[in-house]
Amino acid sequence: MFYRTDENRHGLPHDPFKAIVSPRPIGWISTRAANGDVNLSPYSFFNAVSDRPKLVMFSSAGMKDSASFAIESGEFVVNLATRALASAVNRSSAPAPRGTSEFAIAGLTETPCEIVAAPRVGESPAALECKVTEWFWPKGLDGTPSENVMIIGQVVGIHIDERILVDGMIDMSLAQPLSRLGYLDYAATDTVFQMARPRRPDGTDA
Repeated sequence: MFYRTDENRHGLPHDPFKAIVSPRPIGWISTRAANGDVNLSPYSFFNAVSDRPKLVMFSSAGMKDSASFAIESGEFVVNLATRALASAVNRSSAPAPRGTSEFAIAGLTETPCEIVAAPRVGESPAALECKVTEWFWPKGLDGTPSENVMIIGQVVGIHIDERILVDGMIDMSLAQPLSRLGYLDYAATDTVFQMARPRRPDGTDA
């Protein structure tokens, strides 16, 4: 099948776009507003965008608390969402009133960071402390701004629980990162394999 997205006549029960762009890592974003309010929420529009400098982004459908707190404070934290914490990740997505801490809703521990004022999830095995570098409303082909606001931050500090390290590397079978698929589907990394990149232009000698 084929359909034009400007017509959106796919004839399916649900829009398949996000099911195709998957799996998507979950940015479990914690922030602190200037008045001290704390927010924690998962975002599946999230990813790393650069290694030098280390930049990550998350995109919020509207100016929700995570986005507004990050812009206001200039900081945010990305907590690693894992299979063991899946229920807590889901609970933290509750549409709680502004100023309500999702840490309390999900039964999680607010743990101080080293550089930024926002707390990290104490139960998460890894976290990225970030400083906002820019934010904007992405535009479509006709110049119309998206309904999503995108926040980009530079990673200024990294926390890793040494229990997920094996021979100095993060063991994904221990960490079991959680990812978002389409619809209401999620996946956890429990099968890992390695492939070396090709050394020759013809793709051989991997």
